[in-house]
Amino acid sequence: MTADEKAAPPAPPGRPAGPDDGREPSPFSDRGFRRLFLAAAVSQTGTQVTVLAVPVLAVTMLDAGPAAVGTLGALSTAAFLVVGLPAGAWVDRWRKRRVMIAADLVRAALFAWVPVAAWLGLLALWQLYTVVVCAGVATVFFDVASMSLLPGLLGRDRLLRANGALSGMYATSEVAGLTVGGLLVQMLTAPVALLLDVASYLWSAVCLRGVPVQVDVQPRPTGTTLLREVGEGLRYVLGHPVLRPALLEGACINAGAQMCFTLLPVLFLRDLHLSEGVLGAYLAAGGVGVFAGSTAARAVGERLGQGRALWLVGLATTPAAALVPLVDRGPLLWVTAVAWIAVTFRVGVNTVIKASFRQRVTPDRLLGRMNATFRFLLTGSLTVGAALGGLLAQGAGVRSALWAGAALLGPSWLIIRFSAVRSMRTLDGALHGKDPSDA
Repeated sequence: MTADEKAAPPAPPGRPAGPDDGREPSPFSDRGFRRLFLAAAVSQTGTQVTVLAVPVLAVTMLDAGPAAVGTLGALSTAAFLVVGLPAGAWVDRWRKRRVMIAADLVRAALFAWVPVAAWLGLLALWQLYTVVVCAGVATVFFDVASMSLLPGLLGRDRLLRANGALSGMYATSEVAGLTVGGLLVQMLTAPVALLLDVASYLWSAVCLRGVPVQVDVQPRPTGTTLLREVGEGLRYVLGHPVLRPALLEGACINAGAQMCFTLLPVLFLRDLHLSEGVLGAYLAAGGVGVFAGSTAARAVGERLGQGRALWLVGLATTPAAALVPLVDRGPLLWVTAVAWIAVTFRVGVNTVIKASFRQRVTPDRLLGRMNATFRFLLTGSLTVGAALGGLLAQGAGVRSALWAGAALLGPSWLIIRFSAVRSMRTLDGALHGKDPSDA
């Protein structure tokens, strides 16, 4: 029996069971989702301030070079490679809301130390490395728990609209966080800007307390081990005809984009001698693209077909990826900013279509492990991209590393084009992977 053939779960709190009227209900009619959305909106804005403030602090206060900045970017996501897979099995056994609140409090404490150490004259590069690694571990558990909580909170019939709303919010938060972060760093210094992120994590923890507690813990079958459970999640994802190519394409996109994103602060501040405010505005342009893509995802998917949309949008935006390494002062600054918006438009479309499908098709008992497998490879590819970009920049120059990132990012749509996904009107029309328990 496939996942879709299983009995539908009972209606979650806040939504009475009833007949389907053919329309996907709004997720905002659910109080729990509203609280989750509010927590994420503030937290993500603060996180984007940190995304900008940490590398700027390393460059301006600790005299970090391209290799050090690349290492910093790699370490911020390295936890997904170390604990990403077992985190899924653990989260399947734990209360997901409790995991998210604990992760918020841990990250608030870690980033609060950075400005304190800077003001005391104690801050060193190794301390930044330690903070981003530990915060990355907390983020692993937060992200896996958050993605696994959503289907049980809303029911699978509202996932497409919910993911579209969340993706649009993340993009808006990116624009606001990077823009405000650039101005705060420029006017008040990077350590002060980090305090905004600390406050945002505390706000998120308070809001999450209002999310209804769900019976979301799956009992562990007798005779299983952590290794077997992790392997079961891997086999489910890598054996699925839609999840597998979606995962591989996403990993290539992330690695290429991260190579560019990690090195733009070095290029802007050291080579082009532009201000932190300009850097923040440029990076925030990517948030505009993600917002536009996530908003348009449903319409694009209905117009082109969801499978076609994934590779046709990638094909259309490939020339834009090739323009990003040409960034310079003057007109090229604005031309490449528009190109960056086009590249991230593709990211927005992909995020909504892919995330909704994988949440709908995966059995409840495998949600944590499925999301952990995706996070392991998708966020792990950010680690590889940041590290590789730093090494290339150190040896061959920042521009060469940007070209390498564009070469990986642009043609990644070919993975979808030459897979079973390429002509599907809806991804839900695919032959779903079987729940291993039904074998």
